[in-house]
Amino acid sequence: MIAENLELVEPVNKEGIRATFQNEKYGRHPRNNFDIWMADSIEPTPLVIYIHGGGFIGGDKSKYYSSDDMVRFLRSGVSVAVINYRFMNEAPYGILASLNDSKRCLQYIRYNAKKYNIDKNRVACSGGSAGAGTSLWLAFSVDMAEPESENPVLRESTRITCAGAFATQSTYDICRWDKIIGLPKDNSPEKMLEIAQAFGFNSADYIKTPEAEVVRKELDFLEKMNKNASPFFVFNKQAGGAPMNQDELNHHPNHAMALLERAKEVEAEAIVYAPEIGIVDPSGKDLVDFFLGKFNLEEK
Repeated sequence: MIAENLELVEPVNKEGIRATFQNEKYGRHPRNNFDIWMADSIEPTPLVIYIHGGGFIGGDKSKYYSSDDMVRFLRSGVSVAVINYRFMNEAPYGILASLNDSKRCLQYIRYNAKKYNIDKNRVACSGGSAGAGTSLWLAFSVDMAEPESENPVLRESTRITCAGAFATQSTYDICRWDKIIGLPKDNSPEKMLEIAQAFGFNSADYIKTPEAEVVRKELDFLEKMNKNASPFFVFNKQAGGAPMNQDELNHHPNHAMALLERAKEVEAEAIVYAPEIGIVDPSGKDLVDFFLGKFNLEEK
């Protein structure tokens, strides 16, 4: 119900400019829709796709209507899309279903690049929390295009120029979180069921099955990262220490630290900030600076 109410928010940005296209459909699910603000340009423009957070069980694209960064991108000649996707508690269930919706939206916009005046070779994704992890999953995955598909949308590339992640997780293989955060292992039935549901199963009995191993591997974008990963930007602002609630666990600065350590290990390009645990990039760049640099543009 909350998401439905948010959908009623008018797609008008902070400068009072309405989205060029509203509630464009990229799939059959009711939440397979997006808005796009096209930058004023005759030539095809770069594109930033914003993916909202909400733990894969809530949230809405309207979160980004008032974004300061959106205004900066549009002024600099970069188009902006804000997207919705199905939640993990909807068929076919699990985080992977949500991720695949965002992937399809990326491919759909690329397929319709002429309509939206988009340069298919300069596309970035960014988001907070669930949207952050989704952006990194796309940035670190090999190209998931299906060249032989009968659906021309699915033939489009899923590779992106760069990614931005705020309040991110380091992996969606949640079984790895205890080690990353520095917590004792929680094997309680409640926790095991929660993890199983994130993987798309309705019983904790599935966690140790071969089927679950396949899902875990696909969700583990930390392990996917290698030197060919798209350059990425991370900012986790929360304090460190023992998390006191689910929010602090999901957005712990150790997630950012794990991403930075992996980037150094595999020689991937990254700008990472987790100031509460002393991680500050010497460049001083913010997300817009970073993305515009990758698009070979200067801020206007």
